Amino acid sequence: MLESGLIMLLIIFGVNIVYVSLLTVRTIFTLKGQKYIAASVGVFEITFYTVGLGLVLDNIGEIQNLIAYALGFGVGVISGMKVEEKLAVGYITVNVISSDPSIPFTESLRNRGYGVTSWYAYGMEGDRLAIQVLTPRKYELMLYKSIKEIDPRAFIIAYEPRQIHGGFWVKKVRGSRLKREEEKIQSQ
Repeated sequence: MLESGLIMLLIIFGVNIVYVSLLTVRTIFTLKGQKYIAASVGVFEITFYTVGLGLVLDNIGEIQNLIAYALGFGVGVISGMKVEEKLAVGYITVNVISSDPSIPFTESLRNRGYGVTSWYAYGMEGDRLAIQVLTPRKYELMLYKSIKEIDPRAFIIAYEPRQIHGGFWVKKVRGSRLKREEEKIQSQ
């Protein structure tokens, strides 16, 4: 009896982890405008949700089932976030304000494969170089590392664009040079 109760708790816990992970991933795809992928993930998501909730409701008097369901939900949130980080869907725009406009920032980033737009700006402490970089999200951390290598005092702000049309990314790179840069860094 104890063994079957423990198995039931593990099933409820595991089903809810899968359900909430799928919920997170579906939400990300929905926000990214990937409607068919989101709908496909949603089919599996609702299946796991129904099974997990059904197991709890069939045994509503068993408080440990509800606790397993709640704990599975919490772990599922973390698991879903980890999956989303690995998928790294979409692009990120990074705005950088260099502490010194004489640093060859633009050229350094372009040589590494990034699409860079730069202009001179004036800040509280004088002249600055403002830079805008668009990169696939999977290269985001590599970009931050590159920026900090070039100018450790740079001010960095990042956000996700909702729509991209034209420009450097559409015409040329789409990450090919960045992929080589990433492989080079990983081999070191």
